[in-house]
Amino acid sequence: MARQVGGREPVPVAGLWRALGLTLASAVVWGVAHVAAGRRAAGFTLMGVLALLLAGTATLGLTFQDKLKQIAVQGTWLNVITVAILVLALAWAAIVIRSYQVVRPAGLPTAMRVASTTLVVVLSLLICTPFVYAANTTYVLRDTLSKIFPGDDNSGEKVNAANPWKNMPRVNILLLGGDGGKDRTGIRTDSMTVASINTKTGDTVLFSLPRNLQHFQMPPRLRAKWPQGYTGDPGDQGLLNELYIEAQRHPDLLPKYKKASQRGPHLLEEVIGYLTGLKINYYVLVNLSGFKDIVNAMGGVTVHIEKRLPIGGEPERGIPPSGYLQPGTHHLNGEQALWYGRSRHADDDFHRMDRQKCLMKDIADQADPQKVVTHFEKLAKAATNTIYTNIPSALLPALVKLSGTVKGGADIHSLAYNPAKIPGFHVYQPSVLIMRNAAAKAIAESDNPQKAKPTATATAKTNKRKTPRVSPSATATSTGSDSAVSLKNVCG
Repeated sequence: MARQVGGREPVPVAGLWRALGLTLASAVVWGVAHVAAGRRAAGFTLMGVLALLLAGTATLGLTFQDKLKQIAVQGTWLNVITVAILVLALAWAAIVIRSYQVVRPAGLPTAMRVASTTLVVVLSLLICTPFVYAANTTYVLRDTLSKIFPGDDNSGEKVNAANPWKNMPRVNILLLGGDGGKDRTGIRTDSMTVASINTKTGDTVLFSLPRNLQHFQMPPRLRAKWPQGYTGDPGDQGLLNELYIEAQRHPDLLPKYKKASQRGPHLLEEVIGYLTGLKINYYVLVNLSGFKDIVNAMGGVTVHIEKRLPIGGEPERGIPPSGYLQPGTHHLNGEQALWYGRSRHADDDFHRMDRQKCLMKDIADQADPQKVVTHFEKLAKAATNTIYTNIPSALLPALVKLSGTVKGGADIHSLAYNPAKIPGFHVYQPSVLIMRNAAAKAIAESDNPQKAKPTATATAKTNKRKTPRVSPSATATSTGSDSAVSLKNVCG
């Protein structure tokens, strides 16, 4: 249908609407406009290319999920993916514009031609928007990984790219949590846990060390300075959580590392490795002040709170708490989750150590991919400002694959160095032999569960009854043995 304008030739209005409709259809299925315009070869070719792209993407997503996860942590591949996404966006936009060109009716007035072209350009931009967002997210991921995981930091274990776990039946990672600014000057590591992971099965043992471990024996090379056990500098108490500051104060303790931010974690690696008899391969330091931003970016975390926990406050100075976390199962925001892991005035350091391990498990279990994607930039920024590690980027693909094994059914056991759990263990001048024996036993039981004593979890499976949720503190104080306890039983 045409419309007469001032006695001139009719304007092909109906032809314009048809052209716009075919252009919109071509934005969804490539080639529709070309086929309608009689250009069947070009049209069917475009349809075939689109079908191959969709089929290939679906096949990759469904068949090679694990491989894609490993690719997603490699900088080179992320660069390739970013470029590919942008190229696809430009190609899609070009196809839409060309589709309009092949079906646009001739003889359109200038105003109508400009208006219709503008609509098509806007449509093309709308199509490009999700691709640009995806490309930007991929770039942010690459940038975040490059900042957190150093590619040129030689302080960690060397990586065999062909076989990362060759001659490494277990990888031991020291997890540190403490307060401090971006330069971490003056940080005290109040949370110290060694994650010992079986590189074949993913079975993991978490060893928690109390921050108030005091006057412990030092490795042989440091005994000349502290022959009677660690005492720190004058005025210090000789606690384990003072070692980070000790290394920052005295570069001569680790002359190999020029940066103060490296000396602290490596001194802790050396000392904790000596005390437990474990070779620490890498460390991860989390700034607890920024930890809450990560939890918020994830949408919070649901935890079971055993007893009322104070938020803040200093009872010894007469400063009351600003609030409380009430008993029960609650969904916590970042600030609340931080205090769930930090609060100790309601009980002691050992209960807090157990809460921290359950909090780590809850966060790992509840990580929602959709929320991670939608809040990715916020999460990436929080992680960059919060996490420090010497894990090399070359190891990331292997760690991603291993983490999938852990999350896919591997068991996670927990052993806290708690006098109530380990016979003969004391926080003051602890026996290195007892600490090493406890660690060796826990690892042996994790690697050979059939030889270990039946646990509450194993008994529940045998009797085909649901295992009741056990509070972290109840388990920590009632086992009375040096056996590690499954977090599936402890945290529910």
